[in-house]
Amino acid sequence: MKSINPIIRTLMTEKASQQQAKGQYIFQVSKDATKIDVKNAIREIYGVEADKVRIMITPKKERLLARGRVWTKRPVIKKALVSIKDKKTIDPNKIKESKKK
Repeated sequence: MKSINPIIRTLMTEKASQQQAKGQYIFQVSKDATKIDVKNAIREIYGVEADKVRIMITPKKERLLARGRVWTKRPVIKKALVSIKDKKTIDPNKIKESKKK
């Protein structure tokens, strides 16, 4: 397992808050993170087991300006949609202190 935490931050949107009522949480993760890395990080940080992890990459959004210049409105990010086992709830904004070895 990688020593660096793959979870960057919690994504809080209107859709994400609706998903939290169903026990699903959305996190922005590093670009080299895998499903197993995210699952292990959820177990270490929040102390709960992840049932299912879905990962998606959102494309960048660009806008063309005058003289062929390109303005990037939204960069490429990688998101993880995590479902928690046994209908447990977590506070995605508070991170539990991980045990230091």
